[in-house]
Amino acid sequence: MRKAFLSLFLGATCIATGSRAAGNIKFTEYDMPNGLHVILHEDHATPIVAVSVMYHVGSKNEDPQRTGFAHFFEHLLFEGSDNIKRGEYMKLVQANGGQLNANTTQDRTFYYEELPSNQLELALWMESERMLHAKIDELGVETQRKVVKEEKKQRYDNTPYGQLVNVIYENDFTKHPYRWSPIGKEQYIDQAKLSEFMDFYKTFYVPNNAVLVIGGDIDQATAKAFITKYFGDIPKGTKPIPRPTDVEPTQTAERRVKFYDNIQLPAVILAYHTPKLGSEDYYAMDMLGNLLSRGKSSRLHNELVEKQQKALETGAFAIPNEDPGVMVMFGITNTGVKPDEVEKSILAEVDKVKNSEISDEDFQKLKNQQENDFVSQNQRILGVVTNLATYYTFLGSANLINTELERYNKITKADLKRVANKYLTKENLLVVDYLPKSEQKNN
Repeated sequence: MRKAFLSLFLGATCIATGSRAAGNIKFTEYDMPNGLHVILHEDHATPIVAVSVMYHVGSKNEDPQRTGFAHFFEHLLFEGSDNIKRGEYMKLVQANGGQLNANTTQDRTFYYEELPSNQLELALWMESERMLHAKIDELGVETQRKVVKEEKKQRYDNTPYGQLVNVIYENDFTKHPYRWSPIGKEQYIDQAKLSEFMDFYKTFYVPNNAVLVIGGDIDQATAKAFITKYFGDIPKGTKPIPRPTDVEPTQTAERRVKFYDNIQLPAVILAYHTPKLGSEDYYAMDMLGNLLSRGKSSRLHNELVEKQQKALETGAFAIPNEDPGVMVMFGITNTGVKPDEVEKSILAEVDKVKNSEISDEDFQKLKNQQENDFVSQNQRILGVVTNLATYYTFLGSANLINTELERYNKITKADLKRVANKYLTKENLLVVDYLPKSEQKNN
């Protein structure tokens, strides 16, 4: 389940070269006059090219009375453009042997295509059309309203535990815009006028709010010429780009909520406020998540699933948000086990982390897992492209793709204990009893 929440590398195709796997990822970057940042990564291992555009807009940039806009635009910008017929985006890429997709988080929206390298120009033309000439009209808006509602039903409303992350953020944040989820509220999308969608597009989908990353079998001179041809004339955005300034107040007391859903077995969720992506303590928190839940030998699985047999599944992970986010721990109860029993066992494992150091053997295993994660993420061209875009957008340096592992390697056993005691406290805790709807009448 941890991978399901955090995976950003679905469908990638190109296997890494030895130098790339070792962390020696070479790239070129530059800014265009209109503010578009460009990153090029050349790799001729296979005749594949990945083209991506990451826009620095997610659900946290939305009006509280118009939530869901960023995710809605993820869909809307596949409708077509002045020069691409409605519904032709997918067909054009597939007809040329490629694939494409997009995804939205609280912090950014990410589009990509993977194609044979001789189709680089096609992908760049299509992304430039999306940026400048997107078809935003009543027909497209009405079509995507239906699509987004259906997605919400399938992925959130009718999927077991599909509301898990939404429930956490909606109850753990009171002021910061993370308090609503990217899927948003249906009524706000229904209420919005066409002029509001146009304004959102002209504000956020502009070159000075985006990074274009190309990776794979490319000639850089040719790629730069194509980029100039298709993006050079796109004007810089003229509207101020809103960035949320709200800071979530420090939580001072434990919070508890009950949530009822279409599930058979209860679950318990523990969530702690955590530092933002890129801050020193984030790395230690991320490693703590691995210590508690990475693999069958992890502490939560070994104790709650194997030994005590209180849970069918467990997990723990720090969500990598641009602003301070959350660390999540959960357990799905075994038959006949109450959520509070699972909660007590999870907290017992938290206390072990807070009150004792891990062994040298476990610590080395943890560091090996972290290094393996980095190698695995960069074994595919799309993984490299995604990481380059993410590091530049959130942390201002694409070269972190080569140096970020050093931050993890500097973490000590004492650091793990320190951050556990700093953040995994009762005052900083949200507990969600995630219960079957059949129990609602009894509570």
